[in-house]
Amino acid sequence: MKLKRQYWIGSDLDEFEKIERELEAAGILRSQIHTLTLDDSAAEQHYQLHDVQSLMKKDLIRSGLRGLAIGVAAAALVLLLAEYTGAADSAAGWLPFVFLALVLLGFSTWEGGLWGIQTQNANFERFAAALKQGKHVFFVDLTPAQESQLREVIRRHSGAEYAGTGVANPHWVIVWQHRLRHLLTETLP
Repeated sequence: MKLKRQYWIGSDLDEFEKIERELEAAGILRSQIHTLTLDDSAAEQHYQLHDVQSLMKKDLIRSGLRGLAIGVAAAALVLLLAEYTGAADSAAGWLPFVFLALVLLGFSTWEGGLWGIQTQNANFERFAAALKQGKHVFFVDLTPAQESQLREVIRRHSGAEYAGTGVANPHWVIVWQHRLRHLLTETLP
């Protein structure tokens, strides 16, 4: 099932908390609703808000995957060079080349992650100016059938300004997050 993400900007976390409660009452899962803010202390005071985790505010996953891709290419190049130059036929054999390939793979992935943890998530770059002004971004991953529910709830709240659409998390990720949250709340005291 294809989901679409809708973004809304506002300056009042209380208003977003009310919107989130109403959306959940309308049947939209909490794992579909997120609030992005630079004011983490204010977000913590709004227990109902499902805020974006600190690591997800960074570009760690995307940059780490890029580093992994570069590492795979570098490792493959080392192994291919060892094969075609005949260097692996020496007394040392394949061991140094496999070791070098693994080091390149690990180092590239690590470097990609380090780069990503220093940069803002690419999905949120367009909101950087609004966030620096102290505003907050509220976004919901919706099925086509749920879009009317969001419009109805937002219509009752004047503090949210429409800020566009984007690519949503896959439906299976949202379902998995919902089930995990449900499992944890049932098993933990």
